[in-house]
Amino acid sequence: MSENSKSQRSRRSSGAVTLADVAKLAGVAPITASRALNKPEQVSAEVLARVKDAVERIGYVPNTMAGSLASAKSRMMAAIVPSAVSSVFMNTIESLNNSLFDAGYQLMLGQSGYSTQRQEMLIESFIGRRADGIFLIGLLNAGKGRTRLMASGIPIVETWDLSATPMDMLIGFSHTEVGKSVAQYLLKQKRTAFAVISANDHRAALRQEAFCKELAGQGFGSVPVEWVGEKSTLLSGRLALRQILARQPLSQFSTQAIFCSSDVSALGVVTEAQALGIRIPEQLAVVGFGDTPFVADMMPSLTTVRVNGAEIGSLAAQYLVQRAQGQEVTPRIVDIGFSIIERETT
Repeated sequence: MSENSKSQRSRRSSGAVTLADVAKLAGVAPITASRALNKPEQVSAEVLARVKDAVERIGYVPNTMAGSLASAKSRMMAAIVPSAVSSVFMNTIESLNNSLFDAGYQLMLGQSGYSTQRQEMLIESFIGRRADGIFLIGLLNAGKGRTRLMASGIPIVETWDLSATPMDMLIGFSHTEVGKSVAQYLLKQKRTAFAVISANDHRAALRQEAFCKELAGQGFGSVPVEWVGEKSTLLSGRLALRQILARQPLSQFSTQAIFCSSDVSALGVVTEAQALGIRIPEQLAVVGFGDTPFVADMMPSLTTVRVNGAEIGSLAAQYLVQRAQGQEVTPRIVDIGFSIIERETT
């Protein structure tokens, strides 16, 4: 029986090709095969070629866990995000993944779906897998998950928010300042009636509260708010505008500006307004949040709040890698800011 046949038989019986299979096929001792794969400078060129050929022929993949257990490093980073398909987070996740890959790390991604219970389950799982660092979108509130993370000693970077007391590292911006700035922007345009369409999550609520508070401080009283759940959609934006109009018929329409918690819901508002013959921006100004790729090409193009999500992802990756390698990171808190991108809807 050939050596290749013996290796195939071993694979069928054990369920996986092993280093011993590689050594047999290459005609060397297992320790020599190990040296060839992990420290190729310690073996001859002829032995190295034989071992590499054996690896290719039988499809052997080295067990990286063995090395990680010895070094206490998994070369894996973990990220917990509310949603991996939300357009506002895509640039951050992509940048984080690419930057970590370039640094020799793999990314484990978990979606919490805005559920605290699910987030805590993911935290427990990633701690158990000995991730070298954990990336979070948002601030982690007091609770079992925060306590376990603090006790784990794993480097942590919270993002997309600001706080004077982060768990470890923080890269984000102030949602309160976003809401305040959008209100000031619309006031400068001489708009005199307002509404908010907001997702029902913590960060969106901060923007909504600050927007309404700034307007109240300027004497505009209570601003109507339409809540659209935690996942904004084009349909939810359309339905929210209908609700605003149900309280205030089109013939008496005086809401001159709507601030939406996402670009997607803003697109819904624009779509519904056009269907109803409401002129934008003459009768109604619309402001979104996120500056997702499609909004610049809308008709009319959308005024929105831009956050550099790619910068958050790349800087978070840099911080996590530095900490995983035992280096200090300064500053621990970074405010990347935001900007209002003015387009045709205002």
